[in-house]
Amino acid sequence: MFNRRQFLAMALGAPHFAAKAKSVIFLFMDGGPSQMDTFDPKPRLNAEDGKALPFRPPTTVFNISDKILGSPFAFKRYGQSGTAVSELFPETATCIDDICVIRSMVADHSEHTAANYFMHSGSGFQGRPSMGAWVNYGLGSESKNLPGFVVVEAGLIPPGGLDCFGSGFLPASYQGTIFKRGATPIADLQPPPAERPKQKDKLALLAQLNSGYGGSSEVDAFIKNYELAFRMQAAVPELLDLTGETEATKKLYGMDEELTSEFGRECLLARRLVEKGVRFVELLTPARPGLDRWDQHSGIENGHRINARSVDKPIAGLLKDLKSRGMLQDTLVVWGGEFGRTPCAQMPDNGDRSRVGRDHNPYGFTMWMAGGGVKGGMVHGATDDYGYFAVENKVHVHDLHATMLHLLGLDHKRLTYRYSGRDMRLTDVHGIVVKEILA
Repeated sequence: MFNRRQFLAMALGAPHFAAKAKSVIFLFMDGGPSQMDTFDPKPRLNAEDGKALPFRPPTTVFNISDKILGSPFAFKRYGQSGTAVSELFPETATCIDDICVIRSMVADHSEHTAANYFMHSGSGFQGRPSMGAWVNYGLGSESKNLPGFVVVEAGLIPPGGLDCFGSGFLPASYQGTIFKRGATPIADLQPPPAERPKQKDKLALLAQLNSGYGGSSEVDAFIKNYELAFRMQAAVPELLDLTGETEATKKLYGMDEELTSEFGRECLLARRLVEKGVRFVELLTPARPGLDRWDQHSGIENGHRINARSVDKPIAGLLKDLKSRGMLQDTLVVWGGEFGRTPCAQMPDNGDRSRVGRDHNPYGFTMWMAGGGVKGGMVHGATDDYGYFAVENKVHVHDLHATMLHLLGLDHKRLTYRYSGRDMRLTDVHGIVVKEILA
């Protein structure tokens, strides 16, 4: 169990070994993008479209049909690596030589809420620390005026709610700080004008009163939160003021187009956050009227096309901007959802193919990583010919977490916190660093 000195050392940032990455930007595609329609082409699905699967599919959520659904999207090979990418991501495809596509991801849950908890915290149960909180706990923030873990949302919180970004049993100072869209990204950030002259005196008195408790990590976290909130009053408005960014940069992120402007703002804000020393930034899928995130149980062709168009150019802009500034080499960018989707069709009763969709699939799906010490221009792992199961070089979510921590200079087996009688960690008792994808 950590004593006070160890606790404070961790809070200040003490990597276990030399890190390749200083920070993480997690592009969370809430709902579960379809791997065979994005980054994992499966020609057999189109060849056998409408036929029954030659094996009994496992139970997921609905299992409405065993009829194969070919992808409505064409794939092309890009870059020197020749990696195949769907027509849904033509802009991201131009960065493919900086990307490692992992086609063999495996998770433990097929229902959104549990799967979101699992992807974020390594546990399907509510109340465990998010990976952003673990990174914040292990390294702290390089910025004195901003939190170490920031979540940028645009009107849509994933199933599971704010606990996806919580600190769990870690001190509260490590939880994610939510930046909302609009004029007031953080509630009560600015005090009433009459209170401002008194703030420093109040904080000084609070510190004096709490000093008598000595040695309490909870009190330390309480004080830190108040002090950070005070400093954020000046830092956040400056951070959110994009007037200093060139029109060319804003256009690169797609902020000049209605469909891409929201996620473009998120991506540009993410670059500014890591530039200022924030360790972990998570970007959430924007809310779109009449469209249910990436969770297309019906209308997958239209739904995935709109979802992809709204994030494709901003993602490419982020990667290109980071690279041009020399930041991609030490910023780890991770893309993916909580699971993938099945090769089977969820067909409406009238057989209308424009309304066809896919069910949830945690048995084999795709995520990708770029920068931060990851090999670009490679594909790791594979699913079977139908895209249902990971069959080669499986990467479990625990392995993903272990690898992310490794790139940040943290040994996932040593990054622990004593709770409920045992040394807890993000990867529980699992996790293997995927060394094959490390540069």
